[in-house]
Amino acid sequence: MELIDVIKRPVITEMSVAAMDEKKYTFEVDVRANKTLVKQAVESVFDVKVKKVNIMNVKPKLKRMGRHAGYTKKRRKAIVQLTEDSKEIQIFDAE
Repeated sequence: MELIDVIKRPVITEMSVAAMDEKKYTFEVDVRANKTLVKQAVESVFDVKVKKVNIMNVKPKLKRMGRHAGYTKKRRKAIVQLTEDSKEIQIFDAE
C-alpha cells in the first residue's frame, strides 16, 4: 500500500475542528492501515512531526429508504496529534 493511499480525507465535524486548537487532526484512513502507516503518511504528505496516533473503527449503520434497507460502509478514523514545535496542517485554504 502506498503512503499517499493511506489517508482518504479529513473529517470535518464540530468536535474535530475544536480539537485542531490542540494540534489534533482527524482523518479517514484506509481500513487496512495501522498506526505506523498513518504516522508515516501524515509526516510525508504534510511535512510535520507526529507525536501520537489513535485509531478507531466505525461500524456500518443501518439506513432505510422506504421499505428498502441497507448498510453504510465501515470506516476507520485516525486522530493524529502533532508535536508542539511542528507547524499546523492547513485543511481550509483561505485565499
